[in-house]
Amino acid sequence: MTWRPLIGVSTYLESEVRWGEWAVAAALLHAGYPRLIQRAGGLAAMLPPDDPGYAAATVARLDGLVIAGGPDVDPARYGADRDPRTGPEAPERDAWELALIEAALAAGVPLLAICRGMQLLNVAVGGTLVQHLDGHSAPPGTFGTHPVEPVPGTRYASIVPERTEVPTHHHQAVDVLGAGLVPSAHTPDGTVEAVELPGAEGWVLGVQWHPEMGSDLRVMRALVERATAVGAAA
Repeated sequence: MTWRPLIGVSTYLESEVRWGEWAVAAALLHAGYPRLIQRAGGLAAMLPPDDPGYAAATVARLDGLVIAGGPDVDPARYGADRDPRTGPEAPERDAWELALIEAALAAGVPLLAICRGMQLLNVAVGGTLVQHLDGHSAPPGTFGTHPVEPVPGTRYASIVPERTEVPTHHHQAVDVLGAGLVPSAHTPDGTVEAVELPGAEGWVLGVQWHPEMGSDLRVMRALVERATAVGAAA
């Protein structure tokens, strides 16, 4: 059987979820994430919030890491006052995912950060966020689409060289870029829709949209290919 790289993906942690007769706390992840990883050639492992002190040991057992979408990042994480339109805090996720990102950057583990994940990547390296943005989200519980244009010469442009329509649902975005990050895609209104660390040993890319809700495998396949190379060399 063909060897496949192990890709960890962060999850929600909800205090009460109902199915059947049960109403219990649950670690949740939209099935689109593991399905996209699997279709791209990887093995998916869920990483629910844990003690941040275990992040480095967790990342050391992975060939690649995906930070998933989810709730708004606590503005205190980037030194801002809370806008009334910013959603409820998710302190366990913020702490865990920031620690995972920092561990992946330190260890050179390939990292793909999606939506909230891209925002958290920016915060992890000292950037800030726009707390409310009109026109980039559909009605609650649905996804819209909009075009993104790659920046020539970037890693993202080497993966997806043409303008594409992408699945989207976000009301926050990158404001000031964190240290070392460069924009690698924009929407027509100028919003940064992808970021990367040029020359980063571990392959670091963030996308503001939701590839797990679409049919284009290229971004995830690029992560899996890099993770396969890292895993094979270990």
